[in-house]
Amino acid sequence: MTEQMRTSTRDLDELRERVTIWLRGRVGHDASVSELSRPTSNGMSSETVFFTATWGEERTRCVARLAPTGEAVPVFPSYDLRAQFDVMRLARQKAGIPAPRALWFEPDPGPLGTPFFVMEQAEGEVPPDVMPYTFGGWLCDAPPEDQRRLQDASVGILAALHRAPLSPHELSAIGTGGLRAHVEAQYAYYRWAHGERRIPVLERAFDWLEWHWPEDPGPDVLCWGDARIGNILFQDFTPVAVLDWEMAAVGPPELDLSWMIFLHRFFQDLTAGAGFPGMPGFMRQDDVCRTYQELTGYQPRDMGFYEMYAALRHGIIMARVWQRRIHFGEQPVPDDPDDLVLHRATIEELLTR
Repeated sequence: MTEQMRTSTRDLDELRERVTIWLRGRVGHDASVSELSRPTSNGMSSETVFFTATWGEERTRCVARLAPTGEAVPVFPSYDLRAQFDVMRLARQKAGIPAPRALWFEPDPGPLGTPFFVMEQAEGEVPPDVMPYTFGGWLCDAPPEDQRRLQDASVGILAALHRAPLSPHELSAIGTGGLRAHVEAQYAYYRWAHGERRIPVLERAFDWLEWHWPEDPGPDVLCWGDARIGNILFQDFTPVAVLDWEMAAVGPPELDLSWMIFLHRFFQDLTAGAGFPGMPGFMRQDDVCRTYQELTGYQPRDMGFYEMYAALRHGIIMARVWQRRIHFGEQPVPDDPDDLVLHRATIEELLTR
């Protein structure tokens, strides 16, 4: 995954005009929109656009998240932007997470052709997906003590979120809790994402989960969902904004922990396979779990199970992304459907445990 993947078919000039009309309806007829652009490094799901909104004496740098249109071959079957908007506010208000300040939610698809929300843009550096941060750059080249500071601070985000004093009503508004419901939803997503195209290595992983199901999956907490450092903006190795809440769910804390650990392993394996050293000492499972326990008093468990589940979840998403690339003529159809999973070798290795 070393080149930018298409996430939109919208024309930017037309989009700027439509955002301007919508903003004038919100804040006044003197509003204008400038500097509208798309990100170039991270993100493969919802469409993201940056712009500067100006009205009166106000000038705000904004980020809009738009549900993708059908012709863009979306990664996920539905995009509950209202839920994302609300979860960001909960994370900010109840957990003290530096989620961006949510400005406006627009449920009407009329203005831009799809629902969207707007938040304030934060300033900082993000460990990139393209090229993956493990190949080099500000984080990979940083001293080990700064890498560890960033790692511990990222785990601290999960600890704060999972300890947030949310009511049962607030949690139920996010979705059905529990590991079983989460896995069942992932299987439904797999069938939607790939239809009649069966991917054997992923189905074997689902079977493996059933054979190794935890005796006690643990407590339900608010999970970020896409918990990885590529969704965090940093200043001086300190988190200043936590982004991308579309996969938020209610379930065991290990869902977030294993995802954060595995997503680094995914990039590290790519880097090692290309003959570069990468960051082999970063986001190691024992270190992450030890830090989390020190911060929360909760000892993560069954991490072998959750590592497999993270690899499976990422496999479903990456295979869907590869099918999007096939649709747009960016990738040929593989002879072996398992080759749609970029990290099939990792899943196959985990299946032997």
